[in-house]
Amino acid sequence: MEKEHVLLVEDDEDIREGVRILLESENYQVEEAENGRKGLELLDEQTDLVILDVMMPGLSGLRTCEEIRKISNVPVLFLTAKAQESDKLIGLMAGGDDYLPKPFSYAELLGRVKALVRRYKIYRGKCAEISAEKEPYLEIGGVRVHELFNEVFVNGKEILEFPQIYPQNPNTFSFIINNFQKMPKYKEPHSFLM
Repeated sequence: MEKEHVLLVEDDEDIREGVRILLESENYQVEEAENGRKGLELLDEQTDLVILDVMMPGLSGLRTCEEIRKISNVPVLFLTAKAQESDKLIGLMAGGDDYLPKPFSYAELLGRVKALVRRYKIYRGKCAEISAEKEPYLEIGGVRVHELFNEVFVNGKEILEFPQIYPQNPNTFSFIINNFQKMPKYKEPHSFLM
């Protein structure tokens, strides 16, 4: 399995080291930068997440984030000693996706990293390119089943309930997806949904 790439931009060497060790132990590939300029140089299409300190000498984290947003939609997690609500708002308005005040627990940091990378890969970034190439629907006759969003359409109309297929089974949608190609070829393919 390919490792997710995290770019860590933090001027405090001790924090960089602790975060790097944590993320590498969770199978992330971590690149480190001690300032915003170096971080921008290291940012590339392989980057899945940027962890960015707000207060750094030279190019601040806020300015660095603004520059990142000009070239990438990669998620940005701010780390900062500033914990006021107005500081968080400024960070989010600068293009940040999440904001974690220092001191922080490694468990919370790791949870936020995993959530941001997952959302980026599935919903916004890297899988968007794949989704554009491959239509996420399975289709037989007048029935279209969306593979990601639990949607079923019959002759263009969305079906919100599945009353006759295993009504007590909460995994009905998974059953349909996993067995879609094996389902009997009805004269009216949507009749099994009614």
